[in-house]
Amino acid sequence: MSKFNIKELINTFSQLGQQLSIPDEELTELINNEQRYNAWFTPASVASAVKAIGQMLNEAELTTWLSNYDLTKNTSSKKIGLILAGNIPLVGFHDVLCVLITGNHALIKASVQDARLIKHVLEKLVAIDSRFSDQFSFVERLANFNAVIATGSNNSSRYFEYYFGKVPNIIRKNRNSLAVITGDETQDQLYNLGHDIFDYYGLGCRNVSKILIPKDYNLATFFEAIEPHHPIINHHKYNNNYDYNKSIYLVNSDKHLDNGFLLVKEDERFVSPLAVLYYSYYNNLQAAEELIKTENENIQCVVSSVPLKIKSQVVNFGMSQQPQLWDYADGIDTMDFLANLHTFEAER
Repeated sequence: MSKFNIKELINTFSQLGQQLSIPDEELTELINNEQRYNAWFTPASVASAVKAIGQMLNEAELTTWLSNYDLTKNTSSKKIGLILAGNIPLVGFHDVLCVLITGNHALIKASVQDARLIKHVLEKLVAIDSRFSDQFSFVERLANFNAVIATGSNNSSRYFEYYFGKVPNIIRKNRNSLAVITGDETQDQLYNLGHDIFDYYGLGCRNVSKILIPKDYNLATFFEAIEPHHPIINHHKYNNNYDYNKSIYLVNSDKHLDNGFLLVKEDERFVSPLAVLYYSYYNNLQAAEELIKTENENIQCVVSSVPLKIKSQVVNFGMSQQPQLWDYADGIDTMDFLANLHTFEAER
């Protein structure tokens, strides 16, 4: 059972949100230096991730989110093993947040790609309320845990399932996101779609790797709107991926479009290489919805300005990398899982 009441939790995490929204000198230095350890973590990318979490941790949304759960169900604190991804800055924060909010202890196996930021954020949390100091530990190897939440690739998920399959678990695999274009979008909406594609260099599962377009759609409209995102090509690792994929397409005579910083290729697959965007045509929205339904297990979210009758989470243009507290990865309610661990124990 949590040592905090709901009011205390909301107050503490909203204070943390305020501190992340306006970084102090120490956090600013960390944001500016992360690129020394991970070339993908540019100051702009790290600042964007920190700001997004800061905005997410506000009193109103925390209140709405927590009102959906009975946090008194678990009678004792459990040790939850967390294997965090490191593809984008602070990508594992939400899992840590859920474990702490439910009164459990987080055994954190941080990614070597993103170990410093999460430690610093939790230091800030302890500075706000020292009672959180004994609710998390950073470990090199998971041991003595009651449940596991692990995020990785399709390959690592098989490893996770083998080692953690006997305890309650959430094991996440590769997912990607897509966008549905109707042809009625404004230039601003398409520019915002550029954020869904390019933010964090396209490395996140919420980044759009494919677009569905009407049969008569003119891709020149799309290219014109995303042109302001051209500076992404100045990042050497992104540029290397762009050059590599471009050379492959040219050698193989694969038909594709190229605007100088993004390769766009018609392809039925949903997962495109970095610096490449796939597209497919659809006849009508119902056909697009049916296509999405067949790939639901591989889709993280769908970007669209029109309502869609699908299970996947639908967000507006520019919002794929701005999840809210209740936007759970893979559509699995992490809070519900943690709040009901006692039922797993009873079943066992």
